[in-house]
Amino acid sequence: MSTIAPPESAVALRPAPPVARRPRSRLLRGPGTDPAWARPALLALLAATAVLYLWGLGASGWANPFYSAAAQAGAQSWKAFFFGSSDAANFITVDKAPAALWLMGLSARIFGVNAWSILVPEALCGVGSVGLLYATVRRAARPGAGLLAGAVLAATPVAALMFRFNNPDAVLVLLLVGSAYAVTRAVESGATRWLVLAGALVGFGFLAKMLQALLVLPALGLAYLVAGPTPLRRRVAQLLAGAGAMVAAAGWWVAVVQLWPAASRPYIGGSQDNTVWNLMFGYNGFGRLTGDEPGSVGGGGQAGSRWGVTGLGRMFNNEYGTQIAWLLPAALVLLVAGLVISRRARRTNRTRAGLILWGTWLVVTAVTFSLGQGIIHPYYSVALGPPIAALVGIGASLLWSRRHDPSARSVLAATLALTATWSYALLGRAPSWHPSLRAAVLVGGLGVALALVALPWLGRRGASAVAAAGVVVALAGPGAYSVATAATVHSGAIPSAGPAGAARPGPGRGPGGPVAGAGRGGIGGLLNGTAPSAALAEILGQDAGAYTWVAATVGSNNAAGYQLATGGPVMAIGGFNGTDPAPSLAQFQADVAAGRIHWFVGGGGGLGGGSTGTAGQITAWVTATFRSTTVGGTTLYDLTAPVR
Repeated sequence: MSTIAPPESAVALRPAPPVARRPRSRLLRGPGTDPAWARPALLALLAATAVLYLWGLGASGWANPFYSAAAQAGAQSWKAFFFGSSDAANFITVDKAPAALWLMGLSARIFGVNAWSILVPEALCGVGSVGLLYATVRRAARPGAGLLAGAVLAATPVAALMFRFNNPDAVLVLLLVGSAYAVTRAVESGATRWLVLAGALVGFGFLAKMLQALLVLPALGLAYLVAGPTPLRRRVAQLLAGAGAMVAAAGWWVAVVQLWPAASRPYIGGSQDNTVWNLMFGYNGFGRLTGDEPGSVGGGGQAGSRWGVTGLGRMFNNEYGTQIAWLLPAALVLLVAGLVISRRARRTNRTRAGLILWGTWLVVTAVTFSLGQGIIHPYYSVALGPPIAALVGIGASLLWSRRHDPSARSVLAATLALTATWSYALLGRAPSWHPSLRAAVLVGGLGVALALVALPWLGRRGASAVAAAGVVVALAGPGAYSVATAATVHSGAIPSAGPAGAARPGPGRGPGGPVAGAGRGGIGGLLNGTAPSAALAEILGQDAGAYTWVAATVGSNNAAGYQLATGGPVMAIGGFNGTDPAPSLAQFQADVAAGRIHWFVGGGGGLGGGSTGTAGQITAWVTATFRSTTVGGTTLYDLTAPVR
């Protein structure tokens, strides 16, 4: 068998030449080099994506109440909006920078605080990500490649999950795809302004999820350093300008918070010393890699740890595989094939630049997630969705354009067969869920793979039918999982994609079952919001205007449920994990003495309830000092009514 022949000139890898077409409306016209079908197909893809991400969106209610409560606070207080406070009285912030909350907070200010105003912006981020990915891949390859990439991203289960949820990941993905688009434009034009834009977008991504946003920097930098159309010295200077823009876009907020007097701002949640530095380099930084995260719920990469076994196979295991890995093997194969095909192209070739950009993004992020020993959740893998989708689009387009070469057809057929076989395996992880789909994907995939080998004998229409069938087979498994994800209600801090009831290990579970120390009242109470009864919410809301905080309780998720039910600020003692040293016992006693807090709600979630922790000390003092009453199984302490 012959090897895949590289192009003899860069012309073979350039986007398609202009196609003659009849006049169209402005909306349907698209760029002059696109075929007539490209823009209508894109609009159809975006419409289908919007339906998938928006349909029945309100069923999940507050989704993650931790962030919904912060959005509520931001809608009530501009100070809480700026800092990302958990409550409108500005006791403590969430454990991230607030960029993702700004989008939700603005929506809640305009449309009121409700599930739709909080979740619709996330869904629109998903539609925007698909559109931006199409625009980026189209410039590196052809419109067909862009459409395939957009469809793959839209049909990725973890994308369907996170673009219907209110964690920071939806905003992060949109910003990072935007940075890839900007670098692609810079490769085309050599204009510094595009690199400055790329850096600014990554900087705002940092303000959404901190150091995770920086994982794309090697990809962006390497792509332009290799393929930028300017001399090497200028390329380096331009990249430094982009880095400066990134630092400015992220650093202004960090600088303001650091310089703001600590006594007049909220405590920085997730930190152990009330500084952004500790949050960004510790809890949300290097601690995610090493597992050394003071105040967190623990990490470690050994078997039986809270966050699972580490290793290069992590993205394929029971926790991550059905979330993101459906087309991961195909993306890796097509990346290698694309680099082989383009190895003799000129340095500035846009297709190879795209392969370098998306391939580096995929490898760096996947390896980091796979080996990180600190806190990591399967939904983080949504950051792998864009590079997987882009590589599938670019690689499949390259091989299809060379389908008359037996080697190219063979690689394309083998990739499809591998994808169908892997989908068969992933669908087998939920064997009772549509078992007929599993068999159909395998048989159909192998059949289309054989048809790809026989393409020269099928004619033009036959080849088009085979191409369409290949796309359907490749997307059948993840697409079905995405539809099931959209039809399932998700709530809490760690959602998971797929059909309801599918077996997926979660936090506190290892390959063989529960991990010691992660039983009831620990992780479960920490990660799920509280849904108070109407009677309890009514009591907490009594005379709410007379107090700075209507109540206090241990743990942010616990506090979020009461805050969303009452509409008034609730003090989250100890922050998200209940382990932040805020407030101290003396500070809490001073707030109670000044009449700033009405109720203390017992039974709060978190890990700070031990007698030596701040939250434990406060709980012990309250229970020994104030009268209690029980409402619907929940114990309340009236902080205005001491026992004596």
